[in-house]
Amino acid sequence: MHGTPMSSFSSFGSQNPFGLSPFANESMSEETAMKIAALQVKLNQKLGPEYISQRQGPRGGPKLTYAEGWKIINLANEVFGFNGWSSNLVNVTTDFVDRNESGRYNVGVTAVVRVTLRDGVYHEDVGYGMAENSSSKGQALDKCKKEAVTDGLKRALRNFGNLMGNCLYDKAYTQEVVKMKVPPVCIST
Repeated sequence: MHGTPMSSFSSFGSQNPFGLSPFANESMSEETAMKIAALQVKLNQKLGPEYISQRQGPRGGPKLTYAEGWKIINLANEVFGFNGWSSNLVNVTTDFVDRNESGRYNVGVTAVVRVTLRDGVYHEDVGYGMAENSSSKGQALDKCKKEAVTDGLKRALRNFGNLMGNCLYDKAYTQEVVKMKVPPVCIST
């Protein structure tokens, strides 16, 4: 789900159905418009190899390419500012808690997360977490909830653009970027 504050329309570079300019709020300063345009240019960039990880797919399937949650959160702080965005947990649902014959737990949890920018524009998306064969029901639920919230957060952020992870859905891009060498981190003293 996507949204904008009621006082503005988000339609860069096109006329909206009401015949208004892309920036319906005519009191928007040129400086604000320039900041939005610069942010859009930044969000159109793709993630570099330092943000991308891979892991084996389910049941030995092909490798999955993804960005770790902490890296995307750090990137969102860099792009939007630490106080330029927030996230809210809209809903958490425990889809199932099954106890198998050996007394171990299989759990699935869904979370809907909303990411809101300072100007009120938001995106929300669903995340999922699953635990299989856990010895503790509580630990399985804890793991699943955290996983679902992180997944929902990353999926909501990706709606803002390539830099927030949307480029990971471009298979041609991910095939090439995983071949790139990650530059070493230099720490000066």
